[in-house]
Amino acid sequence: MKYLCLAYEEESTLNALSRSEWDVLRRETLDYVEELRTRGTLIAAEPLQSVRTAATVRVRAGKVSITDGPFAETKETLGGFFMIESRDLQEAIGIASKWPSARLGSIEVRPLDEGLNEERRYEEFTPR
Repeated sequence: MKYLCLAYEEESTLNALSRSEWDVLRRETLDYVEELRTRGTLIAAEPLQSVRTAATVRVRAGKVSITDGPFAETKETLGGFFMIESRDLQEAIGIASKWPSARLGSIEVRPLDEGLNEERRYEEFTPR
């Protein structure tokens, strides 16, 4: 099953890292990306530019509204993503827990849907 892992982080926390701390975090991340690629688990991984470059688009009653930045007011913002293949949610969570920036922010792990459901967008969900 495919999972999208969304990496949330505080830009100020990352920007406050010393050059050596940043170099260690970056190297750990690149090494982990290579490990996941080698195992055949990683499908894609990309960082995002600063949240300051974002725009949120809404269309209501045919009118387009654009807001600078993210929709939610929060300290942690989406910093990047990685998509993985794993046998189940527990394995996906294990993979996400080893992503180096999880120590500084959080990783949201979400299964991908197979197409758009005919009945409704979201099926009922029973928490684990």
